[in-house]
Order: sequence, then C-alpha cells, then structure tokens
Amino acid sequence: MATGQDLSYRHILKYTGIFGGVQGFQLVMGLLRTKLMAILLAPSGMGLVSLFQSTSEFLYQATNLGVALSAVRQLSEDHEAEDKTLLETSIHTVRGWSLLTAALGLLVAFLLGPILSQTTFDWGNHSLHFVLLGPAVAMMALTGGETAILKATRQLGSLALIQLMCAVLALIISIPIYYVFGETGIVPVINLMALVTLLLTARHSLKLYPVRWELVSLSKGSGMLRLGVAFTLAGIVGSGAEMFIRSFLNVIDSLDAVGLYNAGYMITITYGGLVFAAMESDYFPRLSAVNQDVEATNLMVNKQMEVSILMIAPLLTSLIIFLPVLIPLLLSSKFLPIVAMTQVASLAMYFKALTLPVAYITLARGYSFTYLVLETAYFVILVVLVILGYRHWGIWGTGLAITLAHLAEFLIINGYARWRYQYKQSSAIVKYGAVHLLIGLLAYILTTMADEVAYWLFGGGLIVVSLLFSLWVLNQKRKSSSTSTRL
Repeated sequence: MATGQDLSYRHILKYTGIFGGVQGFQLVMGLLRTKLMAILLAPSGMGLVSLFQSTSEFLYQATNLGVALSAVRQLSEDHEAEDKTLLETSIHTVRGWSLLTAALGLLVAFLLGPILSQTTFDWGNHSLHFVLLGPAVAMMALTGGETAILKATRQLGSLALIQLMCAVLALIISIPIYYVFGETGIVPVINLMALVTLLLTARHSLKLYPVRWELVSLSKGSGMLRLGVAFTLAGIVGSGAEMFIRSFLNVIDSLDAVGLYNAGYMITITYGGLVFAAMESDYFPRLSAVNQDVEATNLMVNKQMEVSILMIAPLLTSLIIFLPVLIPLLLSSKFLPIVAMTQVASLAMYFKALTLPVAYITLARGYSFTYLVLETAYFVILVVLVILGYRHWGIWGTGLAITLAHLAEFLIINGYARWRYQYKQSSAIVKYGAVHLLIGLLAYILTTMADEVAYWLFGGGLIVVSLLFSLWVLNQKRKSSSTSTRL
C-alpha cells in the first residue's frame, strides 16, 4: 500500500470541515453581496450580471480543455513520487497549456462577441461587452493552472485562505463600483475579480515553483489533455441538459416555472452540497496519487464516503425540516411553491454523498472516455425523469426526478466501480448510510403532516438523533485514528 498518503479520519475530518466552512462563509458573503446588488442594480441589472457571468463561465469551460482538473491528477502522481525534477517539468508543461488556453479563450471571446450580442439581446449592440469578457476568461484559465499546482502539492491552507480573501474582496470591490457606475460597472467588476483571484493564487504558487523562462514541450501533456477534453465535453453535456430542462419548462409552462426550478435546484444542490467542497481540493489529489493501488484506493474512498455521509446527513435532515422557514427568508414568499420540491430533492444528496467519492476513481485513473459516458448517462436519465416528473406531478415532480436520477447514478457508478476497479464498500458505509437514509425518509414523511406542533416536535427530534449519531461515530473514528497514529 502507498505510504505517503494520510488516510486518517482526522485528516479527512479536518479538511472536510475547513473547506466546508470556507464554502459556508462564501455563501454568506454571496448572499450579502446579492442583496446589496439587488438594491443597487434592480432586477434588470441583476439579470445582466447573471448573463455576463454565465457567458464568461461558459467561454472558460469551453476553451480551457479541462486543464484545471486533469493537471491535478498528473501533478499529484509526480508529487507522490517525490521526484522534484519531474514535478517541476510537469508544472512547466501545465503552465504552458494554461497560457495556450488563456489565449484561446481571449480569441474566442473576440470572435464570438458580435454573435453573442445578436443572439442574446434584441436591443442595442453589446458586442464590445462580450469582447471585453475575453481578459476575464483568459485570467480564469491561468488561475485554473496555478490552482491545480496548489491542489496537487497539498497547499490546502493556501487554497482555503485564497477562497476566503476572494469572498471578502468580491464584496469590497463590486459594491462601490455598482454604487457609482451602476450597470456600466458589471463587465469591469468581472474582470477585476478575475484579476484579483489570479494575483492571489499566483502569489502562493509562484513562491513555491517560480516560472521557468524556457520553451514548453506541450506534447508531454497529451495524456492530461485527453482527460481534460473529456471533462470539458462532459461539462458541455451537463450544460446542454440543464438548458434543455429549462427550455422544456418554459415551453410547456412559463418563465415562472423555470424560475421556481432554478431556485429549488440551487437550494438543494448548491447549498446542500457544501460538505463536498473538500473533495476536489483535498480528496481528489490524494486519490490520484494512489490511483493504481487497489487497497489504498478502497481504503481512501471508503473513509471519505463515511465522513461525507456522517457530516452531511444532519444538515440534510435540518434542511428538510426547516425549508418552509428558510425559503421565504432566503428568497421570498413567492417561492413557497418549491418547498415540497426541495424537500423531496434533498434526499438526492444522501445518494450523492455515497456516489461522489467513488466517481472520482475514474478521474483519478485517467479514463477519459469512461468518465464522459458515465456523466452523459446521468444527464440523460435526469432529463427524461424531469420531463416525466413535471408532466405528472408539476414542480414537485422535478424534485422527485432529481432524487431518482441520483439514485440511478449511485447504482451505476458503484456497480461499475465494483466491476472495473474492484472497489468494495465497507460494512460501516452500509450501516451509516442505512441509518441516515432512514432518518431522512422519516423527516420527509413528516413533511406531509398537517399538525404543526407534531411536525416541529418530531422534526426536532429527528435532527437531534441524526446529529448525535454522527457525532458519536465521528468521535469514535477520531479516537481510533489518534490511537493508530500513536502506535
């Protein structure tokens, strides 16, 4: 078994907590920033912000060739090998590809500016605005490469600090600009935040691994590029699926239905998934480093899965119970129709906790085509189930569809990993998953009760039971980990 990796529960708990906390802080700062932006820019301005941000993200995803993720796998293996020369050569190659994709993003934004303006707006000429997103796209590509270096070389403290500072600076930079310039400041803010993120990231990565001013042999990154392209294609499939779902809801119903679905999806998947924030920053680099060691892979996946389900389950139980209060608080009373949808969709996150650690094995092994096929299968299932769910049960049916799609993904991913990678779930995962899923189902059944006193009484009881069970198990894991470390 690989010995260079920290497989302890203490390590997993520490960094899951750190990055989950960072995501929570970012969420709070984002809500505050959104509230102030809504006051300064009004709904139309908020729409423009969303439009330009989503466009810059799309251009980045379409042109960065997945370097930000695939580089982590390659660099993690080199870092684990403890070969400094090999690692520095790979870093040099990654930076070369990042620079190339940055130039590609800049060029695509310049060329597509007029087309994006014509297809997006039916008033005015906004070609210059889309062209000016090019520098932001280029800087995002450079940041992706430097972030991959920090992840692969386990600079987790630096990554957490960068995320915290970016969350604060996004508020400090954007609000004064919007206050003075209004909608005119939207594109400059996007570029400024891309620049700030790049400078903060490069400050840490360049200190560790300075730039080598010599020609890059891009052919050395061909294997990395294959995985990156598959990752990019999977992202395009995912974006296409989401666009299709929203178009379907708009055609069969109205924009109100699209807005409700968007809000429900955001609360369930985005807010409910904060615990998974450590996966890409900490877990994936460690898994990539031992990807050819079956025993080490099984141990690492199982421990990560145990911690994930134990940490997220109490949050999900609380979310299911408190959604009738949270939705008017976070959004408004107009979004109350999504309460039932989000409550049933919250069950999907139990399956996600039992799927995501296993899904990363394919990425860690570098099987690009397999990853693309598995991701495509999930999105096809999601689209079909959302269509059927909405036709039969309205907006609640889309929540049920999300949960059933995640259940299907759980079965497919775990079944494939058992067959292809000899992955085996531990008995502890089966036990913890069964207990928490039962509690989650009971919490959901409770939402059908009309008696408010019984609802809050039993709901509070289920939250306490879920929390105490997780704390008891995690404490036992922490103690056993400390004992084995001393031995």
